[in-house]
Amino acid sequence: MTHPIHIIGGGLAGSEAAWQAANAGVPVILHEMRPIRQTDAHVTDRLGELVCSNSLRSDDATGNAVGLLHAEMRLAGSVVMAAADASRIPAGSALAVDREGFCENITARLQAHPKITIAREEITTTPAAWDNVIIATGPLTSPALSAALLELTGEDGLSFFDAIAPIVYFDSVNMDICWRQSRYDKGTADYINCPLDKAQYEAFVAALLAGKKTVFRDWEKTTPYFDGCLPIEVMAERGIETLRHGPMKPRGLTNAHKPDEKPHAVVQLRQDNALGTLYNMVGFQTKLTHAEQKRIFRMIPGLEQARFARLGGLHRNTFLNSPRLLDDQLRLKSAPRLRFAGQMTGVEGYVESAASGLVAGRAAAARALGLPFAPPPVTTAHGALIHHVTGGHIARGGAKSFQPMNINFGLFPPLEAPATGEDGKRLKGRQKTIARRRAICERALADFRRWLMN
Repeated sequence: MTHPIHIIGGGLAGSEAAWQAANAGVPVILHEMRPIRQTDAHVTDRLGELVCSNSLRSDDATGNAVGLLHAEMRLAGSVVMAAADASRIPAGSALAVDREGFCENITARLQAHPKITIAREEITTTPAAWDNVIIATGPLTSPALSAALLELTGEDGLSFFDAIAPIVYFDSVNMDICWRQSRYDKGTADYINCPLDKAQYEAFVAALLAGKKTVFRDWEKTTPYFDGCLPIEVMAERGIETLRHGPMKPRGLTNAHKPDEKPHAVVQLRQDNALGTLYNMVGFQTKLTHAEQKRIFRMIPGLEQARFARLGGLHRNTFLNSPRLLDDQLRLKSAPRLRFAGQMTGVEGYVESAASGLVAGRAAAARALGLPFAPPPVTTAHGALIHHVTGGHIARGGAKSFQPMNINFGLFPPLEAPATGEDGKRLKGRQKTIARRRAICERALADFRRWLMN
């Protein structure tokens, strides 16, 4: 008799994990603490409740990374995508849903599944008798379970305001203005440097101070900032020179394009993934709204045409240092009976959370059935996402600098775009980008289909 898989948390990740494991023929006990214990953000006891936006973002599977993730999930029989399609509301190319109908649909499907038992109870630890567990409790993990996870992982800060700096696509950085160099030429030239003169710097600081900021929810205000993770605009409030002596200090750097001119300030970009396609804006964690970030950060010389894979933010979150703690099957290295899924792994976003649950559920089912399991190839959206959170992140400082990430094309292995279009004309600029993304999507779907058949 197959022992059940215990899944803690009935959000999108836990619900998807339960569905995938149960469809593989393995009994599942899905533990959800609501309504016994509510969170500060949820308002119902339904499974898969969306607590903010009703949009699951773009549904374009030919030119958008999250749309590609949608397509892969549909191929895998995702309950989240089935519920989304059933409760879809008009939103152009985005997949927006009726929130109430969406979570009711997921709840009904899981309640009706003969292999799934839903237990309404708070889990405060992981009993040793449970030998196949998925923890998918999300950013609002209960205090008791958070404490147990802290003790288990040895992490010194599991629930905190995580500072997220913007990430730009390398191919959108103007290297005719920027240059590669590490401070004082120590080690290799790991950083891209963007120079500002005095007037540019002062205008930039003024824009930071005047820019529109996001407003925290009341329950977020009780969590303090992490040491060393102040928003850049908060640092700017301390005086006009503060940033020049902090993340924008020009010391130890020489502009390769203008070696005789000393920059007044420098913004540094640091490689954020193994492929070298993404670069992190060092020290630029921020509370600016997304629209303001795009406007203000494009004031930086060399970033006038910057495209952002992720915009910055600062919010309460609960996630593991996954590159250090988890293997490529989302298992805790020190206790392989435990898997993690959802935002706790460092994926960001509803769709990404559900996708990680899909992989975790299939992996746990394979273990229960005594079958081998290989994660999806990195050429797929699922594989690229799991690879990033479990080891593909190589920003300077290694796992210490790990931060949550949405799916984006910078996580995929590069693929050259066709040189010419269907009309035989040479592709340039935006056309070439569109062709490259389409090719990445085609490769991903083909590889994902092969993975599902194994």
